[in-house]
Amino acid sequence: MKQVALITGGTRGIGLGIAQALAREGFNLAVCGLRDESAVAEPLKALRSMGIDVLYCQCDVAGREARKEMLAAIRQRFSRLEVLVNNAGIAPKERRDILEATEESFEQVLRTNLQGPYFLTQAVAKWMVEQKKGNAAFTGCVINVSSISATVASVNRGEYCISKAGVAMATQLWAARLGEFNIPTYEVRPGIIQTDMTAGVKDKYDKLFAEGLSIQHRWGTPEDVGKAVVSLARGDLPYSTGQVIMVDGGLTIQQL
Repeated sequence: MKQVALITGGTRGIGLGIAQALAREGFNLAVCGLRDESAVAEPLKALRSMGIDVLYCQCDVAGREARKEMLAAIRQRFSRLEVLVNNAGIAPKERRDILEATEESFEQVLRTNLQGPYFLTQAVAKWMVEQKKGNAAFTGCVINVSSISATVASVNRGEYCISKAGVAMATQLWAARLGEFNIPTYEVRPGIIQTDMTAGVKDKYDKLFAEGLSIQHRWGTPEDVGKAVVSLARGDLPYSTGQVIMVDGGLTIQQL
């Protein structure tokens, strides 16, 4: 029977790259997003054409009831869940210097990028423990998609950086808590990835890559992130719970 993975924000950008990689690996998928299902029909059709079952849930991960409804739908459809990929995230609507940043923006970004995934993980972790107790052969994992912004300061989007730093600590916390059940938690930390979210700064980063911004002189792709996630979901690193997998082309390596 095929394993099931839930990818939040799984119909565009990095999330879609992850969904495609897991589909190729043979996982059935639950994907969630903010848009109506009719607006994401094309990527859903493409995923289903790969011979897997795909459940779409319209869900804002920042909402408590929305998260409950999504997990109830997954239980009804699949009766199981082996992999949680916390990928959904937002950037500030308006980049502002931290001297001018607003509490409203801070609260919105933190609720979506940190609070929502934290409590979604709590609910999924309880379900995974339940499955483990019912079947000793159960294997599951949690994969948090963060960002190099967890450690690289951008003073014009401080709320985003803080949210991703929180995700990094959440990874360690869940790794520590779920260790007794042999349910590993990982963090995948992408660098500058070419998606619709970064389309507005393409010219800027094209120039920076050409000037040697990272060791590998190119944008990252959603496929790069998907390959990292699928290796973790497949169980290739079973003795590495809590670890960070960098997908940044060497951007954060310090050089003299």
